[in-house]
This record gives sequence, C-alpha cells and structure tokens, in this order.
Amino acid sequence: MNKEKVVIVGASHGGHQSIIELLDTYKNLDITLYEAGDFVSFMSCGMELYLENKVTDVNDVRNFRPEEFEEQGVTISNNHLVKSINLDEKTIDVESDGHTETVSYDKLILSSGVTPNELPIPGKELENVFLMRGYDWATKIKSKLEDSQVKNIVVIGSGYIGIEAVEASIKAGKNVTVIDTIDRPLGTYLNSEMTDILSKELTDKGVNVVLGSKVEEFLGDQKVSSVKTDKGTFDADVVIQATGIKPNTEWLKGTIDLDDHGFIKTNEYLQTNDQDVYAVGDATLAYSIPAQKNIPIALATVARREARYVAKHIFEDKHSEAFTGVVGSSALSLFDYHFATSGLNQMSATRSGINAKSSFFKDSLRPSYIPESDNPEVFVQLTYDEKSHVILGGAVMSKYDITAQGNTIALAVQQKMTLEQLAEADFFFQPGFDRQWSLLNLAAQSALNQYKF
Repeated sequence: MNKEKVVIVGASHGGHQSIIELLDTYKNLDITLYEAGDFVSFMSCGMELYLENKVTDVNDVRNFRPEEFEEQGVTISNNHLVKSINLDEKTIDVESDGHTETVSYDKLILSSGVTPNELPIPGKELENVFLMRGYDWATKIKSKLEDSQVKNIVVIGSGYIGIEAVEASIKAGKNVTVIDTIDRPLGTYLNSEMTDILSKELTDKGVNVVLGSKVEEFLGDQKVSSVKTDKGTFDADVVIQATGIKPNTEWLKGTIDLDDHGFIKTNEYLQTNDQDVYAVGDATLAYSIPAQKNIPIALATVARREARYVAKHIFEDKHSEAFTGVVGSSALSLFDYHFATSGLNQMSATRSGINAKSSFFKDSLRPSYIPESDNPEVFVQLTYDEKSHVILGGAVMSKYDITAQGNTIALAVQQKMTLEQLAEADFFFQPGFDRQWSLLNLAAQSALNQYKF
C-alpha cells in the first residue's frame, strides 16, 4: 500500500504538534519535516528562563529532539530551507548545502513562523546589537549578561519579549533602559489601570523607562556604544531589539495568498488558496472567537490547536467541521507581579471594530479578616460587549500568583458567557484560598455596578 506523503515546513510548535497528531491519528503515512535552522526546535518563549539560569543547558530549551520522532519513522531534516512551492506539480524546492532538490507531497502543512523585526536605522550592523529570538541569539545575549565588562543594556520594545529581556538584564546586575514608541509598557496587552502599576514596578526596580520615544540611530565605532532617540541619547554596551515580528512568508509571494502584512490567509478549514496546502501558527491569521474575525495571534497555544485540527481533518474530501477558533491567552511575570490575559482588551477590541467597555476591579484575594500579610491585593480587568454584556476578554494580576484564574476567563470568553453569568458562576469558597464570592464573581458584579460583598 502506498503511503500518503505529508510534508511539514517548520519545526516549532505548529510543526511539532502536527507530527504528534499525525502519528496518533494515522498508521500509514510518510512524514517529513523541514527546518531551515540547524537546531530543532528551540522554544523562544523559554529564553528568559535560560537567561536567568533557571534552565541549565540551552540545548534543553526545545520542544523535541529529532531522534524522538525519527525512531517512529518520521524524517526530520534541519538546515533545509524550503524555497518555493509548485502547486500544480504538488512539489516543493528545498535547498541544503548549496544544492536544491524537488520533493513531492500529497499534503503540505506550513508552519513557517515569524522573524523578529530589525529597526531600519543607521548603526544596526554594529556589534552587540541583538534580536531577542532563537537559539543563536539566546546564546549571544547570555554571554553578554555574564560579561562583567557589559554595564549598560538598552532594550527596544516593551512588549512581552522586551520585558523579559529587561528583567533578565536587571537580574544580571546591568543598568537597563527600555525604550518604546507607545506610551505604556505592555500597552497592547493590558488596559491602563494595570500598565500604570507595572510601569511603577519597572522604575522601582531601577529600570530607566523611556516611552513615547523614537529610536533614531545606534552609535558606536564597530561596537555599539549608545542609542540616539528623539528624547536623548542613552549609553549602551548591548542593545536588544524586541520591536515586534513579521511573518516568514516572503518565499510564498505569488503562490500562497497573503494579506497586506504578509500573513497567510486561510479559510475556515485552515486551508490556503490550495486545498492540499494548510497553514498553522504565527504566520497565519487565526480566527479569534471574541473578535469574530481572523487576526494575528502569535501564541504557541494557537499553533498547537490549529495543528491538532488540521491533522484530524487533513484527508477529508469534504471537511466535517470548521475550525472553531481560539481565544488567545498568555501570562507573564514582571518582577514581583504576575499577570494573565485572555481574549481582547480595550485596545484590541477597538482595533477589531467592536463597541466594547472595560471594568477594573481591585480588592483582596481572601476575606477581610485574613491579615494583610497573608491577603494579597488582586486586580481584575474585564472587557465586554457594551450592549450584550458578552465577555470578550480580561486579565488578572497580583504579586501573588493568581494567573490560573486567567484560564477561567478564557473559558468564559470561549463559551461567550455574559457578565451576568460570570457574576453568579458557582465557584468554591474556602477562606485560605478565596472569598465567599470568588474573585471573578466579584469582578463581574462590580462591572454590573452591583452591591460589593
């Protein structure tokens, strides 16, 4: 019996999950994965743990080792760059060691991922100007954090990746400046009530926070020595750029339909403009349940859910069901604070053209008779449709780790619960853990202007 041949491009979360699901679902497949890099498969979201010495070996910061799947008959080829797709012939052109070969497929799964943005400014070629993504950059940055000659580090960008770089650099004993064009750190993830708290946390920990500022030039002689902005010049022995991402899809132009920003367009079955070519992960536009449209959501959880769906339906002539979509949830620590966010906030709701409102709730985690020393302050943000009160997103934050409650918000968004339903949802009570009305009950009741217990 001939084996159906599935080719996967990209070894990160989407590619990894695709292999797992294909092996679990089918017994007679020829599976090949091509990875452009030499390391399979570095988990960039674990970089901060490595930089802070919470992971002993950079080679362990990975989703899988090739031999794990090769033992099951899967071909894993690193240092193989897929250059083009020939849709009519159902082949791809793959380059390795200066040679190009043409490989056939029956089904093709694209998980090509994204690459970090590099600022197009003078001085970007100077030594010690780094990007915060991938195996090679992780090892370079780690060496500088351990170098006693490096005193000043400038981080460009105050999103998740930039904040991770900031914290790792501070913990390494460096003088740190963070610069961003927006006016709030983490402003695309959280509403202002929470970012105001986190901005103070940054300055309290010694970070020089420069917001609403444009970087104009990296200065130095061979090596970077300072960063020039429209708000002044800042000393820099090392610069770490964390200014967003762009889809790694340049090679697909003219073959696979892309949007104006280069993201892969897919239908409700995660097929591209060719029915035998599927796409998952950061380089695609994911269907957002709260936004009710396809938007960029660069999260490992999204890629894995998409890959799971694709593997289940990839050989159906007529798809039995559409991909239901994702919420988009994430979490981060910023020094003493921990937060989790799910779905839309006020900014992303506005971008999606949704008439949304947001509430902010602040209280203690446990009943008032619990001493303050064992009763942490907690914050909850809820974003909801102004008319229907359907919950579109939210966030939780505290110096105590309550991030697991972000998963409850995610479930509420996925199930399209209203504020009224969350206000009365049945959660447990035990004073060592929570209130008589749980934290999320109270946050929803507060959004409805109901009596505060």
